[in-house]
Amino acid sequence: MKPHKDHKYIEALIQNDSRLLSELYQKFTPKIIAFVKKNSGDETQANDLIQDVLVTIFHQATEKQFVLTCPFDAYFFLLCKRKWFNVLKKKSNKEVTIEDDFLSISEKQAEEAIVETERYELQSTLYEEKFKELGVKCQELLKLSFVVKSMEKVAEKLNISYGYARKKKSQCMSKLTQLIKSSTSFETIKNY
Repeated sequence: MKPHKDHKYIEALIQNDSRLLSELYQKFTPKIIAFVKKNSGDETQANDLIQDVLVTIFHQATEKQFVLTCPFDAYFFLLCKRKWFNVLKKKSNKEVTIEDDFLSISEKQAEEAIVETERYELQSTLYEEKFKELGVKCQELLKLSFVVKSMEKVAEKLNISYGYARKKKSQCMSKLTQLIKSSTSFETIKNY
């Protein structure tokens, strides 16, 4: 799919382009702040929400090479809106309904990108949660193997044999996969 002209804001996040990021904040955050204030929140909560969503978009763009194919305004606003409704839902312990009848055409186009970002956020949270359940040695080995691509160098840094490092990494990845797949969240995310 062809990137939307607003993909420049995704690039700005990745490259920390202060000029475009400033434009992003000026153009898109007032609407979100107004929305949060109108819906039981304050400016501080709105700013926290904005930062949280931008961090998620940044991670998705850098890790999954996310390409924006719809207007940034609709995508960003709906992500923030849905995240804010989730915050309200958790606070009140009640079901919060998002009324999709009032979505504009550009917001409807953004729906697919939003679902992708929300799925990514759920997957990342589950991965981090289950990674912490691994033993310290497995965590250390896997973290190092994600950064240092050569298993020979990983083995050298950990002062273990190459064969043991490969076998242990395989066991650790298998354990992590098992932890993730046995989680109650796994099926929910898969069907999201």
